Amino acid sequence: MAIREIRVVPDPVLRTPCDEIREITPAVRRLVDDLLETVDDPGRAGLSANQIGVSLRAFSYNIEGKIGYVLNPVLEETRGEQYGDEGCLSVPGLWYKTRRADYARVRGIDLDGNEVVLEGTGLMGRMLQHECDHLDGHVYLDRLEKEERRAALKQMRNR
Repeated sequence: MAIREIRVVPDPVLRTPCDEIREITPAVRRLVDDLLETVDDPGRAGLSANQIGVSLRAFSYNIEGKIGYVLNPVLEETRGEQYGDEGCLSVPGLWYKTRRADYARVRGIDLDGNEVVLEGTGLMGRMLQHECDHLDGHVYLDRLEKEERRAALKQMRNR
């Protein structure tokens, strides 16, 4: 197990859709261990594999004291709406109001091939959508309204 370095924008791994995990190998087990250890830090709600440089469909989460992971997540359902502050470990120090569905449900598997269903509203719903976006090669800045996105990109350039 290791705490891994977080990749930040504009690292191309963050813009590359991740590959499905086809076999549970020792490397996949180590990846899950690293995801769990790296997300286990105050203020971290979720972490996708590509954020630590691995282009596989996996993420870990740390919501309200519950830490876990899911492999090959598929965002199955969203509904409602929330509009609130969102940040990202790969876009350090920037928080912008982002529109998301309030409720989200994700289905995937665990390391034993058992089905995993994660669902929730509020922060959990936001995290599920945020991490699935990462695995599809998107960062939350892509979801900002035009003026906010322009401001965020300007702020990033001026760092």
